[in-house]
Amino acid sequence: MPDSDWKDQLRQCFESIAILERCRRETSENFTQFCEFIAEPAFEALSEELKVYEIKTKHWTHKGRSVSLEIAFRRSKSDHLRYAIVLPKNSVELKLRLDLRGRRAPEGLLVEKTEAFMPGIPPDKVMKIAKEDLIADIIEHYGVFNYESMTQTD
Repeated sequence: MPDSDWKDQLRQCFESIAILERCRRETSENFTQFCEFIAEPAFEALSEELKVYEIKTKHWTHKGRSVSLEIAFRRSKSDHLRYAIVLPKNSVELKLRLDLRGRRAPEGLLVEKTEAFMPGIPPDKVMKIAKEDLIADIIEHYGVFNYESMTQTD
């Protein structure tokens, strides 16, 4: 193998690393924008409407890696359901994860579930999600969780 072959191979290796680092950085920046312009406004709008039903909420972003909405039980401060959108470590695209964590009763044990975030939306379309579509997804998960909680027989 001539010297130039292995040197080209080494150069390509470092070029690939640089591309991956750039993709990870851009993905992190896109997630930050997603949080700021889509998730947080959706959480705020839903929180305002839940006040009508005497349900308190809080939301936060954690180190640019996740954005969460916590919904309390009605007329309570006890958390009922947490809807968290997570950017997995070392992501090179906005293939997000949804972590759900909730209680079936105010003093009950936590139930946790992880799934793909809005699986019908490809990573390159995440930045185009409408606030209303995100709110609808939260409401759907909240409704399913409540239904399962109220009909659990064990």
